[in-house]
Amino acid sequence: MKVKFLLVVLICVGLSAFKSSEERKIHLYLVGDSTMANKSEKRYPETGWGMVFQEFFKDRVVVENHALNGRSSKSFIGEGHWAKVLNKLQPGDYVFIQFGHNDQKERKPDRYTNPVTTYRANLERYVRETREKGAHPILLSSVVRRNFNDEGTLIDTHGLYPLITRIVSESVDVPFIDLQLMTEVKVVEMGTEKSQELYMCLKPGEYPNYPDGNKDNTHFNNFGARVVAKMVVDELKKKNILITELK
Repeated sequence: MKVKFLLVVLICVGLSAFKSSEERKIHLYLVGDSTMANKSEKRYPETGWGMVFQEFFKDRVVVENHALNGRSSKSFIGEGHWAKVLNKLQPGDYVFIQFGHNDQKERKPDRYTNPVTTYRANLERYVRETREKGAHPILLSSVVRRNFNDEGTLIDTHGLYPLITRIVSESVDVPFIDLQLMTEVKVVEMGTEKSQELYMCLKPGEYPNYPDGNKDNTHFNNFGARVVAKMVVDELKKKNILITELK
């Protein structure tokens, strides 16, 4: 009787584990800075593109947005945020890695990274540790800042960081989504005035949270965030990544 009872227990445990494994959803972890991060209601309409990413996927996918304002590839690790993501990673999950905006802040030693040395090493670490968990890394370059000069030319503000991201992606064979290029093309196409519609460029009284208006050429409003998220989704389709999970 005891043997039969143990067999029944083992079978039940096995079936339960199989069912749990079978039903587990694919998790997409987003790690990056404020252009991707969740925002509070008091900052609306400011919207990180990661906030709307879930809307593009079917129910079998769960988007976990761990991006945070002001973080660089260095401080995200140093403050323990990357460790929290690593502890949750399961085989088959995905990690979208987008840094650069804050890595270039030379006056903030807790954030700054040299693009050709520590920044590159950090990206390689994210990729390596993601793969060690059986998950899939995806590298993204930073979104462009709306930085037009007086003549109407869009001027780059990121230096070598997007290029290094591309180089790392090629050297370790990781999918690369060049958001720097795609957002640059979009902003130039829209022009100096109309491109404000993507960013937190608000007129006085336009939104209750910003009674005096706002002039922010880095962070997106809700419309801009959706445009960027759609760019990422379109690249996933081109690269044949997660396409069966897209709506």
